[in-house]
Amino acid sequence: MFPAYQSRWAAVLLLASLAISAQAKHAAELKLRDLAGHPQSLSGLRGHIVVVSFWATWCTPCAEELPRLSRLSALYAAKEVHFIAVSIDESRDRPKIQLFLAKENVSLEVWTGGDTGQLARFGLGDIVPGTVIVDADGEIIGRIMGEARDEDIQQRLDWLLGGKQGPAPEAMTKRY
Repeated sequence: MFPAYQSRWAAVLLLASLAISAQAKHAAELKLRDLAGHPQSLSGLRGHIVVVSFWATWCTPCAEELPRLSRLSALYAAKEVHFIAVSIDESRDRPKIQLFLAKENVSLEVWTGGDTGQLARFGLGDIVPGTVIVDADGEIIGRIMGEARDEDIQQRLDWLLGGKQGPAPEAMTKRY
């Protein structure tokens, strides 16, 4: 048998781990700026499905992924799914963003001021690209660590748009 103090500590640890797990499922708040300098927030999109991709101009896999996300964004636009590309470029490198988007033929909403700490708060580690799919209630239903493939995004979006019918897609996909 455990002494009473050990049982209490075990209960405290169990409750703390449950609280951390619950918190990790809810999307962290993002308050950044769009390319025009206007303030934007993830909570402002509550009520909509949102795909958030963290990327950088110096990231080679991001140059592969962002045009795909741009095409998927156009495909799901009528279904009011929002795609946000969060740049983690340093402020001195922000002028490179527009050039990158034009070169790669990307037409996504872009927010600036992201960082690797935000990647970690979303459960994506600290390497770009990293993507989360957030449901209308602000819950993360999927994480993709590394370069997302079309099916990684589409499977989760179709499940959400279909009323969450059938088994839930995998919560985490690692592509590196």
